Amino acid sequence: MSGAAATRLPRSRWLAFFGLAATIVVADQLLKGWIVPRFEVGVPTPVIGDLVRIWLIHNTGALFGLFRDQAVLFAAGSIGVIALIVWFHPRVAATHGALATIALGLLLGGAIGNLIDRISLGYVIDFVDLGIGELRFYTFNVADAAISVSLLLLIVLAFMPARQPADAAA
Repeated sequence: MSGAAATRLPRSRWLAFFGLAATIVVADQLLKGWIVPRFEVGVPTPVIGDLVRIWLIHNTGALFGLFRDQAVLFAAGSIGVIALIVWFHPRVAATHGALATIALGLLLGGAIGNLIDRISLGYVIDFVDLGIGELRFYTFNVADAAISVSLLLLIVLAFMPARQPADAAA
């Protein structure tokens, strides 16, 4: 099977991939745009008691707040990751189907959503805080949630058997 044959996907799959990514980016940016003027940075606001709070923070690090104050490095890295996701999509979707398109569309949307913040602000806006008392999950946003779901789907895909593309040689 040639490399070109292995990476050919129907137009509808590409539309789903980019459409899902665009939906995540728009939802992420709109919600951040709504949250920022209404909540004070660093002040938790209960939504569902102590379980769910809006806690607006400026995250200068990566996922889970790791490696703080590296926005330029993460922005450059994000551009590379975005290119890899787009390159990788047809290769994985050809053998793992629609679930791969969903997983990588979520990952692309999340990466772009956080990249927009890093480039325009120098940090990522996070605001969802989950937990009970002092036992808290990391504070996140829509883009982070999409990335996390994507990673779970990619783990599931890693354990699923790959199917042969329809045009593969026997």
